[in-house]
Amino acid sequence: MLISMLIEHPQMLTTILSHTPTWVWGLLAALIWLGVSQLRDRTAGLLRVSIQPIAMTALAIWGITGAFGNSPMFGYVMLTWMLVAAIAFAAIGMTSAPAGTTYDATSRSYFLPGSWVPLAMIVGIFVTRYIVNVDVAMNPPLVRDGQYTLVVAGLYGLFTGSFLGRAARLWRLAAESSGSGFGFLLQRDPW
Repeated sequence: MLISMLIEHPQMLTTILSHTPTWVWGLLAALIWLGVSQLRDRTAGLLRVSIQPIAMTALAIWGITGAFGNSPMFGYVMLTWMLVAAIAFAAIGMTSAPAGTTYDATSRSYFLPGSWVPLAMIVGIFVTRYIVNVDVAMNPPLVRDGQYTLVVAGLYGLFTGSFLGRAARLWRLAAESSGSGFGFLLQRDPW
C-alpha cells in the first residue's frame, strides 16, 4: 500500500502530492488550526465542546463511505467501525475529565486545560483518510480486501469513540456539577 510503496519508491511522494486536490490542503490547514487552538487553556460552552466530536464522527463516516461505500465489505466495515467506536467510547467516557477541567453551572461553561491530544487525533483522522484514498485510488481491489477494510474501519472507530468518549467525560462533569443530572442539556447554552 502507500506506506510500503513510499519506502521502496520515495520519489513517488512528489507525484502523489502533486495530484492531491488543492482543497485537501485547505481542509488540512483548517483542521490543524482547530487542533492548535486546543493547545492552550480556554473556556467553552456545551455546544462548542459537543460540535467537535460530532464533526469528527461525520468526517470518519465520510471517510468510510467514500472509500468503502461500494465495497461488498461495507456492512462489515460499518459494523467494525461501530463496535470499535463503542468500545473506545465506553473506555474513555468512563474515565474522569482531564486534571484541571471544571464546569461552572452558573455560566454554563467549561474551563479546559490545553492539550495536544485533540490535535493528534484530528491529524490522525486526516492522515488515515488521505492514505486510504491514495491506497484505493492506486489499488482499487483493496475495497474488497477484508483485512485492509476492517483495519481501516477499526482506526476510524478508535478515533470516533475517542472523540465521543472525551466529550462524554465533559457532559458527565456538567451533569454532576449542575446537580440536575442531564437536565442541563435542556437549558440554553451560551456557546
